Amino acid sequence: MALSPRLDLRQSQSLVITPQLQQAIKLLQLSAVELSEYVEQELAENPLLETDESGDAGALTESAGNADDRGDDTLSVIDTVDGQDEAPLDAELAAEGTEPSLGGDGDGMDTHSADNWNSGAGGEMPDLERTVADAPDLRSHLVQQLNLSVTKPADHFIGQYLIDQLDESGYLRADLQEAAEHLGIALADVERVLALLQGFDPAGIFARDLKECLRLQLIDRNRFDPAMAAFIANIELLAARDIKKLREVCAVSMEDLQDMIAEVRALDPKPALKFEHSTNQSVIPDVIMTALPSGEWRVELNTDTLPRVLVNRSYISNVTRGKITKTDKEFLADRLQSANWLVKALNQRAETILKVATELVKQQEAFFRLGVTHLKPLILRDVADAIEMHESTVSRVTTNKYMATPRGIFELKYFFTQGLPSAHAGAESHSAEAVRYRIKMMIDNEALTDVLSDDKIVDILRGDGVEVARRTVAKYRDSLNIPSSVQRRRDKAAGYTGR
Repeated sequence: MALSPRLDLRQSQSLVITPQLQQAIKLLQLSAVELSEYVEQELAENPLLETDESGDAGALTESAGNADDRGDDTLSVIDTVDGQDEAPLDAELAAEGTEPSLGGDGDGMDTHSADNWNSGAGGEMPDLERTVADAPDLRSHLVQQLNLSVTKPADHFIGQYLIDQLDESGYLRADLQEAAEHLGIALADVERVLALLQGFDPAGIFARDLKECLRLQLIDRNRFDPAMAAFIANIELLAARDIKKLREVCAVSMEDLQDMIAEVRALDPKPALKFEHSTNQSVIPDVIMTALPSGEWRVELNTDTLPRVLVNRSYISNVTRGKITKTDKEFLADRLQSANWLVKALNQRAETILKVATELVKQQEAFFRLGVTHLKPLILRDVADAIEMHESTVSRVTTNKYMATPRGIFELKYFFTQGLPSAHAGAESHSAEAVRYRIKMMIDNEALTDVLSDDKIVDILRGDGVEVARRTVAKYRDSLNIPSSVQRRRDKAAGYTGR
């Protein structure tokens, strides 16, 4: 068969993710802080964008039925963004076909007290950055004490070297023999200076292990007697909860041992951390849910987390009035397209968050009214089908997004939990998070003479209609940092009740 060139025409379909679609996908999964940083960068790079200072968010009121479809109750929803007539981005996002996995039983979900979130506080507050900058760091604090305590230049040099060897917790991890060889001095000189440094503030600094750290703090408090020395030397018994053997080693009564345990627990195992000044940012909710006097729920976007960005069309008009080159026209056209798409993507991101949050409130209404024991099993598909979006979109929207509710601030992913089957045929399944909470309550309320084993908890749950395996109960108990029934029984017999 002879080979010859020829021209064929074929028709095929392919998925192409445009830069604009990539930007929309990225905006969906950004947190409020990350979104603010992204918009600031866009404002700096695009001269056609400007911040809307009017404060008008363009409200829209909708109504939707409650989770139990009662005719007399509605969810009052207020959307605080413009662009309600825009087509949803989800139709394009669904083409990806991605379906991220979601931990069904809610492990690791963070919740925050509603008291920690403040929508606005009156009065002038000191500048946080100035406050942090004025506070001395650990090294400066130690060097200041070294300058006041040491007069010999050689000892001062050794002290400076040892200060530089501290880790972030305040422990000295350097080997003293290697330090002596590195400095070209005798080991005894290093040990002598180290003994001086170990008396510096904060107490426990320059310890080489946990036992030495606790010992230094007890010496500072004048509480390091023979009984306490035996306690610290055998502190592994406390970690193993072998209270009986620990009491025998210390040769003290149970009452004295409990006082010693409380005293040691009050010590600081990482004395240097108090000098760290990394600020923990409070969670700022993206959605605010409030209960109305009528018994309805009001779900609205937090306007403080919504970037207000506009396209500066007057700037475009002023520029195009004059004579501009073809290159300038192409640049303005590209920037205008980018600006329009960003505004559209921001609006639709806000709308999507509100849709998902509203549906979550409808699905989990019993939780908001009655508590965690009434949290129902929920998966991404349930919400996606209800709001007619793709599961990947719902997954992105619920990542790093928070909702302030009358029960506290929760990440949206918290409301997705795995279902445990019911022990009764035809009955509804039970939320894994609700079962975990019930296990915690049962153990917290167990009698001193009746410690519940995992098998006993399984029997109780099955009697309440929850079909659960013993290994599942053990897994949930471990996730709550609750020891086994054998260990709890030993603790109660020894009079130790802390966990």
